[in-house]
Amino acid sequence: MSYDIRITAPSYWVASAVLILLWMLALAANDTRSDRIFGSGNAEYVRVTMASLNLFGIVAIVAFLAKIDIARGYLLIALPAGILMLLVSRWLWRQWLVAKRLGGNYSARVLLVGSSASVAAIARELGRSRSSGYVVVGACMPREQLSSTVPGTDIPVLGSVDDVRDAMTAVGADTVAVTSTDDLPPNKVKEISWGLEAGRQHLVIAPSMLDIAGPRIHTRPVAGLPLIHVETPRFSAGQRFLKRAVDLVASVLGVIVLSPLLLVLTVLVSATSMGPVFFMQTRVGYHGREFKMIKFRSMVVNAEELLADLRAKQRDSGNEVLFKMKDDPRITGIGRFMRKYSLDELPQLFNVIGGSMSLVGPRPPLPSEVALYAQHVHRRFLAKPGITGLWQVSGRSSLSWEESVRLDLSYVENWSMMGDLVIIGKTAKAALAPGDTAH
Repeated sequence: MSYDIRITAPSYWVASAVLILLWMLALAANDTRSDRIFGSGNAEYVRVTMASLNLFGIVAIVAFLAKIDIARGYLLIALPAGILMLLVSRWLWRQWLVAKRLGGNYSARVLLVGSSASVAAIARELGRSRSSGYVVVGACMPREQLSSTVPGTDIPVLGSVDDVRDAMTAVGADTVAVTSTDDLPPNKVKEISWGLEAGRQHLVIAPSMLDIAGPRIHTRPVAGLPLIHVETPRFSAGQRFLKRAVDLVASVLGVIVLSPLLLVLTVLVSATSMGPVFFMQTRVGYHGREFKMIKFRSMVVNAEELLADLRAKQRDSGNEVLFKMKDDPRITGIGRFMRKYSLDELPQLFNVIGGSMSLVGPRPPLPSEVALYAQHVHRRFLAKPGITGLWQVSGRSSLSWEESVRLDLSYVENWSMMGDLVIIGKTAKAALAPGDTAH
């Protein structure tokens, strides 16, 4: 004889309480508040989502085996609603934490130890991402490389690699980041770790590998050596299919939802200046293939004829390839408004539907720019160009050429669907509050 256990209405309150308790335990078991991931990157959100999905999978299996009758509607509502609430609460908490970190609070005080060049490189990277929770307060270098400050910064050099303990005390550092080991005496890293206070002070090894995503890096102890394995960037057929499916569905829905706005902009462009509504320009895309990129025309009709003269008069500082002018006289009145809020790029949704572009990807360059590329820059063509990308949410026109390339190559080599969603979210935020970087 078998019995089915049916949960009645009052019992759902008990079931909900048990489920919440199990959910909290699942989040704790998956270390979703680990110091290593809390407040930065996507790993926190991924762990929260996976812990929730695994818990509900286990609940469904147990309910089936024990013949417990739980209404499917209950689970179908509880799972997405719970995940959404968790992610939103984590995001709100992160915004508060980022604001505090930008003010110098809730951040590790870092002492960099290594060669002058490696210390300067890591200091620049950490300076760019203050929200990550690391504030560089000083540095120690080999005696033959000592200077008053870290090159290119105002970070003080507090002594040689033999003065780490005294330097930490002097600036109140709680973290030592070793940026290179080649210039350190044998066993020096061990000596530094032995001198740290357990639980209060930490040692971080910062190898000279920039723009490599965490999932591609694995440590493997071999004969007492902590070897770091870096996986070769891979973009499988399944990943390409997923990205294309998301692009197609989202762009079609985008065109449908935004059709009234597209119509209004079409009328405004046509009514406020002479010339065609759309601007078609040849760009270089996936695998180096050229395509016609569509935008709302935001400049006067003879803009290309005026380019050579303007290029000679004004270029962005440090940008040897891209031409961007803050107060470009070729831009029309409605064009300036559209560019400020990135509305001129909305027709590129049709490029996405056609398959020549993606929602997120590297910046689509001009053929004349590609002619000036160094060999390694061509790696950006391993992915379809995007309407938005890391370059779009990291400074846009204010970026130097080197920074633009670094961000594009970082995207290509570290692509993930979650990363795309984060970039889309940041793009929406940047479009609503564009600041001074949209030219």
